[in-house]
Amino acid sequence: MRLDRVVREIVQERNDILEYYLSPVQDEKTVRYRQEVMKDLENNEKLLEAIRKFAKDMASFHRHMKMVEQLEYEYNRKGWFLETVLIYCDAVSELSRAMNTAKLQSSGLRKFREYLKSYVRSSSFVSLKEEAQNVKLKLSNVNYCIIIKPGMFTVKPYEGEKEYSPEIEKVFSRFNREKCADEFQFDIEEGLGMSHIEARILEFVSRLYPEPFITLDLFCERNGRFTDKVILNFEREIQFYLSYLDFMEPLRKKGLPFCYPEVSSDKSEYVEDAFDIALASGLLDTRQLVFNDFYLENPERVIVVTGPNQGGKTTFARMIGQLHYLAALGLPIPARRARLFLPDAIFTHFEREERVQDQMSKLENDILRVKDILESTSSESLIILNEIFSSAALSDALFLSKEIMKTILERDCLCVWVTFLDELSRMNEKIVSMVATVSPQDPAVRTFKIIRKPADGRSYAVSLAEKYGLTYWKIRERVEP
Repeated sequence: MRLDRVVREIVQERNDILEYYLSPVQDEKTVRYRQEVMKDLENNEKLLEAIRKFAKDMASFHRHMKMVEQLEYEYNRKGWFLETVLIYCDAVSELSRAMNTAKLQSSGLRKFREYLKSYVRSSSFVSLKEEAQNVKLKLSNVNYCIIIKPGMFTVKPYEGEKEYSPEIEKVFSRFNREKCADEFQFDIEEGLGMSHIEARILEFVSRLYPEPFITLDLFCERNGRFTDKVILNFEREIQFYLSYLDFMEPLRKKGLPFCYPEVSSDKSEYVEDAFDIALASGLLDTRQLVFNDFYLENPERVIVVTGPNQGGKTTFARMIGQLHYLAALGLPIPARRARLFLPDAIFTHFEREERVQDQMSKLENDILRVKDILESTSSESLIILNEIFSSAALSDALFLSKEIMKTILERDCLCVWVTFLDELSRMNEKIVSMVATVSPQDPAVRTFKIIRKPADGRSYAVSLAEKYGLTYWKIRERVEP
């Protein structure tokens, strides 16, 4: 279905949210819960901006925590730990203020807002924030002097000595002119933490002013585990929603529709103006996309898609799989309007090219793959089959396909089957025929529209003619001198 490419594009470096995209659900309640959260984010610009700010601050928090673990010198490590605590406290406090004024409809965000309000008012959080601010204030009030001589330096208390910073800035002010800016720009490779000389200076300062550093020591000792599990879980889960919103935004700006599908355990379905999201994300000009519709009414269960090669049949089948998968994640789907069944699993069989190094024939491979699918499906599953048994003789392909179709119909699961065998579309009242159309003016031009109508019986003939070079143009090439 090519959703793996889409998920990689969405997740990027955030592998911690990958599991959400790999875990579709069948529970209608969970899907609606996620849809409500997404709607709150989409419909409240200020809330979305605040949550994006929180996510950005928490990303900084995680980078600082990782850095703290790698720092070598004690007070360098403890100082950055203090900064990390302050980043966390500020991020949580700002998010709480923003959510308190937001109009929320989703039960998920409303419950989290109440939890957050209680958390920021708790004695543990209040004391953590106040203590961190007081420790930083004490450290910021420490002033000292460094006397530098060849091969040595001395650290002493500040006693009102003249400040040389203004004079240094004055000397170098000539380099601040905009017209010279480009001439003096260069990159400096920053190391992690501080040098051994800086560490020694800090050690001497801690001896001169022990009280604020003792306060820092006690703060770090008491607050080794200061984060709240619910806050961290929310931060990770909200990235799931934000990442998909970021992915949808450029597609929506190009005019592509997304909607929240109605989900149900009823297998009757409809979709209007849907498109292949993997194809759309790779197109610079999405005006090339063709939208398609489909519907199933009880007792219909199987869509058999026929038509000429390169007519959009595989893309159509792939699109249906994508729609069901994204709906089961609780996310907006690439369509204008939809009602979808929630399958317990989606099984796919797309054609693979036969390779010399393979130990079995393409036909044998197709049979074994389909066998595995049928052994794993239930009445709640969705099966997508694309051009299976194309390497077999027509009679063999038809016999095998009919036997598989009987099993699928008995299982009563949903199925989309792309095939050159028109006979499959007429086997049962549960089967719907859809056909890839061509231009009425020029049958060689594909419209990529898949419409609901009886199979016309010509797709296999065209397929055979192309396969064996018996089309008009191929024959003409051979007979013309």
